Amino acid sequence: MTDLGFTLNLHRATAPDPTVNVCWSPFSVASALGLLAQGARGLTRDELAVLLVGEKSGDIAELGARLKRAGVLAPARGNEDEPVIAVANTLWTDDAVEILASFVDELGRWSSGKVREAPFQQNPAQARDMINLDVAKTTRDLITSLIPDGAVTKDTVSALVNALYLKCAWRYRFIDGATTPMPFHTPHGVRDVPTMVLAEQIGYAATDGWQVVSLPAVGGVEAFVLLPDGDLARAEPDLDADRLARLLAAPRRQQVQLRLPKVDVRTKVDLTTPLAQLGAGTVFTNAADLSGITAMRLAVQAVLHEAVLKVDEQGFEGAAATAVMMRMVSMPLGTPVDLHVDRPFLLVVRHQETGAVYFLARVVDP
Repeated sequence: MTDLGFTLNLHRATAPDPTVNVCWSPFSVASALGLLAQGARGLTRDELAVLLVGEKSGDIAELGARLKRAGVLAPARGNEDEPVIAVANTLWTDDAVEILASFVDELGRWSSGKVREAPFQQNPAQARDMINLDVAKTTRDLITSLIPDGAVTKDTVSALVNALYLKCAWRYRFIDGATTPMPFHTPHGVRDVPTMVLAEQIGYAATDGWQVVSLPAVGGVEAFVLLPDGDLARAEPDLDADRLARLLAAPRRQQVQLRLPKVDVRTKVDLTTPLAQLGAGTVFTNAADLSGITAMRLAVQAVLHEAVLKVDEQGFEGAAATAVMMRMVSMPLGTPVDLHVDRPFLLVVRHQETGAVYFLARVVDP
């Protein structure tokens, strides 16, 4: 399975209703689960590998290397605004859990990951606050309460957390002062939404029942708007990884006049059930084997995720965080194209070199 296969599969399992807004970060989830897979053994590792890279023998270390490359952006050119990316991978652990040196080394290879102590057993509220404050710092306060009240229980002893922040300016800015209310056809009726205007030579394609626009940003990042010819609720289920890859490769540079709504989408979701539905269920049971992390018997308690993506005339800003909460196991172990995006669409933000998908958003009511 490609990164796009993982992206689409978890997107559908997490947000099966195509008539509601959703935003999540495949980059963040893959970072957290990839590290977890590196500490897993046996069936637990096999299931995570199939989920992430499509086969039991999949190279998780290679996935980590690509994610690490995607965590470094190209410098701005000329007088462009510098792009900003921050990635933090942290294993928070109670002092009662002894982490293997080999896993500490592995963590260090994933965007300079680190191990930090938190008093899960003695002071669960303080442990929660420590994680949330650290995530808020990385995400520039876009995500301030990833771990909700009650998520740290008497059995919780560790949390593997990824946090991502990304801010990039467009290479071609939308026209200043041209943003005006325009009609957008939501599933619940037509309403006026702030709509930006861009007239520029950018990537465009009309193929296979979709129109696709490629919007380059500084730092080697690109955003794609995918507008189906018909209803998104009918078109989205027909997308598979190969078809999506063809759509993302299709745009060719030409003159386009684009009218695009401003976007501000946020999602907070518990991924535990979707991940189990996709076949990675053993890690949540007492049969979990995380012996590559610690000699203690651990299992995953929950996988929590939050993401936000904002798009305006200057560029986009996004943040995401994923927390893998772990518990002790109590048992042994051409001519200008005129495109008005006035109905539900998909938005993909990815790293150009590696293809790593930072964000996937469905916008049905901006």
